[in-house]
Amino acid sequence: MDKTLEVSGRRVGVALDFSGCSDLALQWALDNAVRDGDSLILVVCLPEQCYEGGEMQLWETTGSPLIPASQFTDPAMMKKYGVKTKDATLDIVTNAADQKEKVQILMKIYWGDAREKICEAIDKIPIDFLVVGNRGLGTIKRYI
Repeated sequence: MDKTLEVSGRRVGVALDFSGCSDLALQWALDNAVRDGDSLILVVCLPEQCYEGGEMQLWETTGSPLIPASQFTDPAMMKKYGVKTKDATLDIVTNAADQKEKVQILMKIYWGDAREKICEAIDKIPIDFLVVGNRGLGTIKRYI
């Protein structure tokens, strides 16, 4: 586990890709799963990219260190990791930080195939349980 930050209580993970479905999963986790004293860990999986250098290249295989909420609401910090956040997602996180004072909110960024990296996150962080949204497909699109 990442030793840079001490994680307390249960570790509730939410897989995020900044889509509407992952925003709903984040809101559901905050409303139904996260309790005082828990740590909410946002697991972000980005597609692999070719990096010319910089900090992202250092964390490409292991994922970023755990990033506290105060840093991932900063656009300059997210640009450093190549993350393009949505205002709606940041609003949910900011409101959660204000409403749930005893909840520690962290982000861990992985690069690569989301299926593999989410499984890796469960083992490496470790996460007690993970909330994942759907792919946003209706009944007909799922069937096809």
